[in-house]
This record gives sequence, structure tokens and C-alpha cells, in this order.
Amino acid sequence: MLGRLPERCRRDLLQLGTVVPYPAHRTLLRQGDGGRHVLLLTQGVVKVESHSEDGYAMLLAVRVAGDLVGEMAAFEGRPRSGSVIACGDVTARVIQREALTAYLTRHPDAMVAVLGMLSARLRWANRRRLDFRAYHASIRLARVLVETAQTYGHTTQSVPQRWLLGVTLTQAELASLAALGLATTEKALADLAKRGLVERGYREITISDIRRLRAFAKISSENPY
Repeated sequence: MLGRLPERCRRDLLQLGTVVPYPAHRTLLRQGDGGRHVLLLTQGVVKVESHSEDGYAMLLAVRVAGDLVGEMAAFEGRPRSGSVIACGDVTARVIQREALTAYLTRHPDAMVAVLGMLSARLRWANRRRLDFRAYHASIRLARVLVETAQTYGHTTQSVPQRWLLGVTLTQAELASLAALGLATTEKALADLAKRGLVERGYREITISDIRRLRAFAKISSENPY
């Protein structure tokens, strides 16, 4: 969210709350808790997970430094719908709901930025619902890989079209994001690798050619996120 803010709004937001460091694998926010604070991530990567009543776990999203997490429970006054877990060392500003709402009242530009952030997240969720009915497994996985790379990844210096995903995701986590079974995800990854679109390593996926993968995934060059 920080990237959406004018400099003055960004500076004031970074004065709110208390800075708290979290070690890798620590749960920052827990599903079902009733806390009313939000976290502004200032360093590191987290994963947002949700668990069903019978224990099934699903990866909902990945968030990085500059993102706001925990806003749904804070704004709605309801229990948290998912857990936020540190992938590595993470630093965040813990901001109480009252302080955040007062800040948004003082800074209309920041309110617009928050609305834009929420809109982008809804767009992502709606896109996954459409993908589920519209595309076969390889395209669905390709769309998740492209949009993740465009949001969090970066190109290599030697080959501009070769991209690193930017976050470490297991095959089970990729399956969750693409709403695929684990076995189906493995077959889809093998298909993309056979087509020369991705390269697989240990807990690492490299996009061989972002333009070809984007075309295969039927995604325009503009990143909507």
C-alpha cells in the first residue's frame, strides 16, 4: 500500500503504531482472534492462510513490505478470517484501529489508496473464481505465476524476459493459489516446463520467458495489481 501513497501521507503513516520484529515462521495474526489492530509490513514476506473447520489449510495470499494486513477484522469488527505467518524475518508497525481511522480521516489520499488496495485484492479473488471455470489447469497455474511475478518478482540482469518469482512457494501453496489439487499442480508445472515456459528448482520456480508465459496465460502486458 505504501507505493500508492503521496510522500506526505507515507511519512505520516510510518509514524503510527509500534515497530515489532517477528522471527521466521512466527504467526503475526491468528485466524479467529478478535484483535482490532492492523500490521503495516515494513520488511520481509508473509503468507496469509485460512483453515477450514476440519483442518484443511489454504494459502490465500502473499504479502510483502509496504502491504497492510489485518484490515478486514479491524474495519468489520469481526474475528480474523485468516492467519498471517512470517516467511522469514519480518518487521511491522502494529497500528490500532482508532489510530488508523483517525489517520485516514486526516488524509483522504490515503483513504483512496486503501480503497485501491482492497479493490485490487477483490480483483485477484474474482479472477481466481473466473479462472476456475474458464481455463484448464496449466493456464490457471500460468496465470498465478505471471501475476505473482509481476507483483512481487523481478527480472534477471542478463536476460530481461527471464523472471524470478520473488517469493518462495511450495507446490502445495501454488495449488492453493490456483485452486488446483496437488497432483494436478505437479502435472501443470511439468507441462509448463516441457513448453519451456518455466524452470523448476528446489522450492524455486524461474519463469524462462515472461512474454511467452503471459501469452500462454492469456494475460495482457499491463499488471492490474
